[in-house]
Amino acid sequence: MAHTWDPARYLAYGDERGRPFVDLLARVRAEDPRTVVDLGCGPGNLTALLAERWPAAEVAGLDSSPEMVEAARDAVPGLTFDVADLRDWAPVAPVDVLVSNAVLQWVPDHLELLPRLVAAVAPGGWFAFQVPGNFSEPSHTIRAELAAEPAYAEHVRDVAVPSSHDPAVYLDALARLGCAVDAWEATYLHVLTGEDPVFTWVSGTGARPTLQALPDDLRPGFEAEFRRRLAEAYPAQDHGVVLPFRRVFVVARVPS
Repeated sequence: MAHTWDPARYLAYGDERGRPFVDLLARVRAEDPRTVVDLGCGPGNLTALLAERWPAAEVAGLDSSPEMVEAARDAVPGLTFDVADLRDWAPVAPVDVLVSNAVLQWVPDHLELLPRLVAAVAPGGWFAFQVPGNFSEPSHTIRAELAAEPAYAEHVRDVAVPSSHDPAVYLDALARLGCAVDAWEATYLHVLTGEDPVFTWVSGTGARPTLQALPDDLRPGFEAEFRRRLAEAYPAQDHGVVLPFRRVFVVARVPS
């Protein structure tokens, strides 16, 4: 079963999800790019920041989710948004800035895509991306442990599961392609509020394929136990629920 994305659910913590994009963009030194592409644009709220940064550029957002593209078109008029799979995407002409925010982790063996993505950038242009690096945290391991239980395993065996590499792996891969690379990591301490906030977070992203793959009669029980274990792993404090979230950032300057 192919999963679908819910823009409203994804944007439940839009500020927290957007902060890494802003930090990534700050390291892209492009001055007057003519073409800028957001590969995996989601609901378009962050693509809008690219247009603000480079108002003279032609800015386009691409995403494999029709639901996300529809939301982006409604929310950000004036920009171009289209449905496209980054595994197949190739621009008509090389672009000056290519940005991919929290997308590559969904593509198995995405290191193999890097040469083609670099080739899609004009000489002297910029390729920047960030991916989660928190897959050993309870927010992911609890889902995996629960999904492996006999009642659920057969239903979720083939669902999409995100993964990524350490900064040094990306640096080496892109340096071998001749790029000048700036790679780093950061752990954000998101203070979340509301009922079962960590479940709300993960059910909009990493856990969504698993939840959608479950039959209707099994999903409520899975969700209830998932919520319980997450609440135990991320206890509420007076100031909210703290969700540590490690991110991996890469900014590459393509050789001229």
